[in-house]
Amino acid sequence: MGDNGSGRLSMVSQYLAEYAADQEAPSSYAYVDNFDNTREPVAIQLPSGEGLSFNKDIEKLIDDLLMTFPAAFESPSYQQKKTSIERRFNQRYNAAIDAVDNQARAHNVVLFRDSESITFLPIRNDQALDEEQFALLPQAERDSFHKHSEELEDYLAEALAELPQWRRTMVEELRQLDNDTISQAIEPLFAALNDKYQHVDDVITYLAEIEKDLAGTIADFLMPSRNNDSRDTSSAKQLLLSEQYLPNILVDTPLEDSGAPVIYEPHPIYQNLFGRIEYVSDQGMLVTNYRRICAGSLHKANGGYLILDAEKILTYPFVWEGLKRALKAGRIEIESPYAELGINTITLKPEVIPLNVKVILIGSRDIYYLLEEMDSEFKEMFRVLADFDDYIPRNADSIGQFATLMSNQARDIGSKPLTTNALRRLIEHSCRLAENQQRLSAHVNECLEIIAEASLLNQQQAEQDSIDQSAIEAALAAREARNGRIAEEILNEMLEGIILIDTDGEAIGKLNGLTVMDIGGSSFGAPARITATVHPGSRGIVDIEREVELGQPIHSKGVMILTGYLGHCYAQQFPLAISASIAMEQSYGHIDGDSASLAELCCLISALTRMPIKQSFAITGSINQYGEVQAIGGVNEKIEGFFNLCAARGLTGQQAVIIPASNKRNLMLKQSVIDAVSQGLFAIYAVADVNEALSLLIGENAGVMNETGDYPEGSINFKVVARLKEISDLASDEDKEAEGS
Repeated sequence: MGDNGSGRLSMVSQYLAEYAADQEAPSSYAYVDNFDNTREPVAIQLPSGEGLSFNKDIEKLIDDLLMTFPAAFESPSYQQKKTSIERRFNQRYNAAIDAVDNQARAHNVVLFRDSESITFLPIRNDQALDEEQFALLPQAERDSFHKHSEELEDYLAEALAELPQWRRTMVEELRQLDNDTISQAIEPLFAALNDKYQHVDDVITYLAEIEKDLAGTIADFLMPSRNNDSRDTSSAKQLLLSEQYLPNILVDTPLEDSGAPVIYEPHPIYQNLFGRIEYVSDQGMLVTNYRRICAGSLHKANGGYLILDAEKILTYPFVWEGLKRALKAGRIEIESPYAELGINTITLKPEVIPLNVKVILIGSRDIYYLLEEMDSEFKEMFRVLADFDDYIPRNADSIGQFATLMSNQARDIGSKPLTTNALRRLIEHSCRLAENQQRLSAHVNECLEIIAEASLLNQQQAEQDSIDQSAIEAALAAREARNGRIAEEILNEMLEGIILIDTDGEAIGKLNGLTVMDIGGSSFGAPARITATVHPGSRGIVDIEREVELGQPIHSKGVMILTGYLGHCYAQQFPLAISASIAMEQSYGHIDGDSASLAELCCLISALTRMPIKQSFAITGSINQYGEVQAIGGVNEKIEGFFNLCAARGLTGQQAVIIPASNKRNLMLKQSVIDAVSQGLFAIYAVADVNEALSLLIGENAGVMNETGDYPEGSINFKVVARLKEISDLASDEDKEAEGS
């Protein structure tokens, strides 16, 4: 788990690729036809790398069959045996007919047969009579002919009573002859395959099933008598045999790619993960067969590692439950999850394939904690957690690896090499992204994108043979210009006086705070005026932002801490009775964070003591109830936001920013700010407590409490105590007057 862009996928993929390279390659799998039930294709397992080889062997077998048949039925040996069988049938039939014919001639009747029937005709002088001649015969002779004809028909029926049996015998003998011929012809074809795959039980079983099924297939499609249709070409026969016998190689690892597979599925919909069955339209009907079964990512990663995006598999329907079901059962079942909804009716039920895979989920911390809370099976199935940090400690090793990564990226995109100064500038930018001088940002994509943009800008300068620091600076400046529209508008409004921010002079109860705005992919700082007013009363400190529901909880917490600080430092000997209002002027949106609490306290003390604050200062920092200044975020953007305003109005050497001392390690400022500080035109002060900030802002000694709990006379804190006691006394007098009345 970790944030996007922190290199999780790249690191996991690289690590697994190296680790899996030394592991055994997984088995290959293929689907073949189930000749007993075509709706349930059979899965066969082959050694790694032999799937495509087996497919080519079956293709060669089909080619050999087409060359062998129908030629095997046209051989002299087959024709002689076939003629002999047919001759025996004809001899039996002719003998029976001849016996009937001899019996008929004894009664002056001749047997006449054509292709479809047998009839009896009267004869005279060895000549058969036609109907007219038969009608001229005496009645007695005609009656005698009819009588003998009936007797002869009964005799014929008796003689041919066994004719169906003779015919069945002939058909069986011909079928046996065909089967023997087929067996003799294909035996050498299968012998070589059986020898080659004798160590693969599934293949031996499948070859036996093919051999058994071929008898019917050859008899139906490859017999000479069945090939009278001129449209039944060799290509059509080959297609038919391929659709029936050629295996569907689901997954096969090439021999040159040794090791376990590492698969990343970027689009884990159900079909892409578990496989699918495709359909084709045949005369308006959707049909399919085992050859239209397609592998999913689980098939490809079987025996290895599968990397998935946790958020995506939770987004697509049925995927999460299907994945858990497959992992728990240890098998991959290709099915349609929409069948129960009536969206699609599956026509195949392929045999399940054993599943042995390690699944790595990559996601945010929110997704991990959501799954941990909502799914009781999650921790049981995904037991190992790797939490990716957003930062990398800055040391010699990490800097070297970072420089290598940046140089490799420049090479991979075909750009010119990076100079040492360019790499140094990228390291500074990475530290700025991390907001820490001693850390590099784990979001390396930001720097990789800068290199790509610098390379594009560098192409316009043909004389340059490398990418130097100026190209990196240009890319950063271009990015800031594209994203800086809102920051520029705010700055212009300050310069035009629409947003009231002073950068010189002094004022009571007014102070420049510092804010950071994150809009889209842009983050920038801007000063904001904080004001405070104080008057006698007992309402306490009123946060105007909170009252109008613009102040978020953390901001409101920071304001409420002010009361605790005032009571702890100033009101130990009298009750704290004060009414004050604090507001962030010209702010019309929600405000969150406590980084303005130091500024609000200083502004409140200015209003309380009527001591003016230097408007050339801006301040940021949070405080606790004891006045200790605490670190805040976005310190670089805040400083640069106020600096840009001062620079636009003209640097006087009096402008400065006050930050928490604990934020010094976070300073990664732009070169323009660094140059101005070094020239004495701008200053940055780091303070550890409120007294240091007050001394800088007001220009007088804040004062430190002595052992008796008193502040030095004339100090800022002394005046605060005096003013608070004055307000407390006023409140006490008002209470006494109210009691007297």
